Amino acid sequence: MSDKTPTSLRNQFLIAMPNMADPNFADSVTYICEHNENGAMGIVINRPTDMTLGEVFAQIGIDSDEAIAHQQEIVCAGGPVQLERGFVLHDSRDNWESTLNIAPGINLTTSRDILQALAEDRGPQQIIIALGYAGWGAGQLEDELKENAWLTCEASPEILFETPIHLRRQAAAASIGVDLQLLSPDTGHA
Repeated sequence: MSDKTPTSLRNQFLIAMPNMADPNFADSVTYICEHNENGAMGIVINRPTDMTLGEVFAQIGIDSDEAIAHQQEIVCAGGPVQLERGFVLHDSRDNWESTLNIAPGINLTTSRDILQALAEDRGPQQIIIALGYAGWGAGQLEDELKENAWLTCEASPEILFETPIHLRRQAAAASIGVDLQLLSPDTGHA
C-alpha cells in the first residue's frame, strides 16, 4: 500500500470554517503531514505563541549565537496534542535523525539535531517551529469534513514559509478563490 491513499489530505491545508466551535482550531489553518486509514496528523501554522526559538534553545540547553537569524523566530502552537513536543517544518533537503519527507521542499523533523544545527546557523533557512500537533483518529477528520468544519486546499511552500503568520489562513483560502470574510458561520445541507 502506498503512503498516500487516493483520499489522503497529506500536503493539504485544512482551513477552519467560520462555524468551527473547537477553540483549538477556530480561525486556524493546519498543514496536514500525514493522513491514512489510521488517522491524520498536522501542524497548526497560524497560532503564534509568545515564545521565540532563542527561548527554546535556552530551555533545552542549546548554546546559540545571539546573532543567528532564527533566534527571534516565533514558535507556533502546533495543536492541542503533546504540547511539550517540538516540531520543525522546513524546506531543507537534509535528513535529520527524525525527518518525514512530506512533499518536495517540505519536511517535518522532530529530533534535537535540527535545533542544534539552527543554533549553529547550519540548518534549513525556511522553517516553522511548533509546539504540539493536531491529531485525528481513524475516520474522525473525514467526519469533520462531512460536517463542513473545514475547507481543504493544496499546500504551498510559499504560504508555509514566506507568508506572515497572521496572513496564512487568508492566503490559503485565497489560493482556492475563497474570501473568508464572505463565508457565513451557519451551515446547511441540501
